[in-house]
Amino acid sequence: MTESAAPAAAETTPDTTDFAATRVASAAAAAAAAFTAPAPAAVTAAVDGDLLKRAFGLMHTAAEMAALFEEEKTVAARYVHATARGHEAVQLAAAFLLKETDYAAPYYRDDALLLGLGLRPYELMLQLLAKADDPFSGGRTYYAHPSLRRAGVPMIPHQSSATGMQAIPATGAAHALAYFESQKLVVPRTAELAGENAAAIKPLVLCSIGDGAMTEGEVAEALQMAILHQLPIVYLVQDNDWGISATGREMRAMSAYEFAAGFPGLRRMQVDGADFGSSYTGLSEAFAHVRARRGPVLVHAKCPLLGHHTSGVRREWYRSDLAAHQVQDPLPRLHRQLLAAGVDAEVLTQLQAQARATVRADWAEALAAPNPDPATFADHEFAPPAVTAEAGERSPAGADKALMVDAALHAVDDILREFPEALFYGQDVGGELGGVFREAALLAKKYGEKRVFNTPIQEAYIVGSTAGMAAVGARPIVEIQFADYIWPALNQLVEELSKSCYLTMGKFPIPALIRVPIGAYGGGGPYHSGSIESTLLTIRGIKVVYPSNAADMKGLMRAAFLDPNPVIMLEHKGLYWSKVSGTEEAKTVEPAAGYVIPLGQAAIAQAADAEQLRRGNTALVVTYGMGVHWARAASRDFPGQIEILDLRTLSPIDFEAVTAATRRHGKVLVLTEEPLLNSFAESLAGRIQRHCFTVLDAPVFTLGAANLPAIALNVELERQMLPSAAKVAVALAELLGY
Repeated sequence: MTESAAPAAAETTPDTTDFAATRVASAAAAAAAAFTAPAPAAVTAAVDGDLLKRAFGLMHTAAEMAALFEEEKTVAARYVHATARGHEAVQLAAAFLLKETDYAAPYYRDDALLLGLGLRPYELMLQLLAKADDPFSGGRTYYAHPSLRRAGVPMIPHQSSATGMQAIPATGAAHALAYFESQKLVVPRTAELAGENAAAIKPLVLCSIGDGAMTEGEVAEALQMAILHQLPIVYLVQDNDWGISATGREMRAMSAYEFAAGFPGLRRMQVDGADFGSSYTGLSEAFAHVRARRGPVLVHAKCPLLGHHTSGVRREWYRSDLAAHQVQDPLPRLHRQLLAAGVDAEVLTQLQAQARATVRADWAEALAAPNPDPATFADHEFAPPAVTAEAGERSPAGADKALMVDAALHAVDDILREFPEALFYGQDVGGELGGVFREAALLAKKYGEKRVFNTPIQEAYIVGSTAGMAAVGARPIVEIQFADYIWPALNQLVEELSKSCYLTMGKFPIPALIRVPIGAYGGGGPYHSGSIESTLLTIRGIKVVYPSNAADMKGLMRAAFLDPNPVIMLEHKGLYWSKVSGTEEAKTVEPAAGYVIPLGQAAIAQAADAEQLRRGNTALVVTYGMGVHWARAASRDFPGQIEILDLRTLSPIDFEAVTAATRRHGKVLVLTEEPLLNSFAESLAGRIQRHCFTVLDAPVFTLGAANLPAIALNVELERQMLPSAAKVAVALAELLGY
């Protein structure tokens, strides 16, 4: 079970012969051997008899559910599902060891684990049938995709079906637990459940995952951080040697247990996942190790796969090894062990009959349960905003002007000082440097390396960990170093963060502030100059903010932090220091601490002259970020004729302000730094045209960068590609003369 008890072959000198032919065959042979190894009788004998009988009853419950779903597949398989058949033993062992103050990340085959935590078959069936009373999602997500805040049950945050993605949010939850302990803070849920005894409780996180998912790169990111920070997490790897129709020998060069050997500081163990006694004893050791805060543990459990991969991918289509797997069915194994231990056969028969009766009764009840009200389909896209009105002093008397970069730094400093649950991390934001733009200068020294710290080059972990952090009660501020490098984080941003509030019916919104320096600033080249807002704006369930000056930076930063939803703060590098010609007005009087601006509220950056407006000689520029400064410079050629509307927040957009300004002027230019084709700017122009057509005196004009895949390094080439004040002036002249 422990590392020292692992097969000797796993510790031999690495193979130097044909890797693909020899090493893979060896790994496959070792996996097959795990199915034939008998369960040690002493292990089962050491487990409490009542616990064994409880496991037996719940194993039958899970098996009866799987059999019923197959029997009733015309109804049960309307929506895809998977069952735990073959995995019940190790799942129940894990469930019995979890406490209500712990956190769990089950995966889609873990219905036995959920039964072990105390959930009724009825509740799982409600989700299977997508019923209104599904306690996890109200009929919005798949079977065995729980999200639960309930006394007596571990906290179960939302996770997606994306294979392997759960490792990062789960590790983020463990990271938050470690953070609270390092600050001598009590985890909110622990305080709620345990009261005065909360400080003595040491919660952990269970991350359940399949062996095929262990090949995902994001799993390695999670393991790296768990070891670096010695986080309280157990990774339970359930290995059935299949990934849909691909076998282990096709998918991997080593088992998860062998893979874990490459991570010093990660304790690794093996258990027989088809044997309850072996699983319970091994996992007890793993849980005790983590609760004692001796670091993370990976437990590799070999399990047979007895059911279909899912209801939509049936075993008879491709499986030829069912007989070998059937021999390892954990149910008859436990039955034999209980009889050998002296349990009366009649007792076991009664437990089996009770399980069947419960499942059948719950099925009838679930079938009769109501479907969701179609009128609720859009509920819980976002949690309600915390900031709904501008507040605080925007221009305090006697205050100096501040650069945007300093306003951002001071905003984060204020937040860290005021909110002990807040922490800030990303590449190079900690230590001596404090960010490559000095946007976090000295914060690590001021607040300590547990609150402000560097991460590896792991964009997926930086973003995805915020989901777990937030579930525990931390409030993460994170940074992606350059917008051009956000792409590895999209899996987590799309699959985990953006969907959580909606799919959990508001139980698990994710308050995460994600800072992203963006934009071209003179010779940054193709990998440090890109604009990405159009891609981000296709992701529903997140908010996108883009300030153009220091005062807005500070007010929006605080509002973004306080918002209970994921917010991406796009910060133009060319505006940070106002060194780029024409950006002097990005430097403003710095607002006082506590100043906030509601997200989704545009501002008039420059008003048109009333007399010019009366004569019909004006036009509107709708823009944001650097566009505000290009428009302001260009407008000097048209005194009093140009209104500039600074969107400030791109999602949710203040379309009411856009339409009101459009009605005032009748002529509109939408200006962006992005390549124009298929951009947010073009989409907005079309929307204005659709809703304001009757008041327009000209087509809605658009201006953006050239439609090229990257910004060139040479500054002259860059200048040709990007908008400028001169180009904006040409467009405005045409628009005004239309």
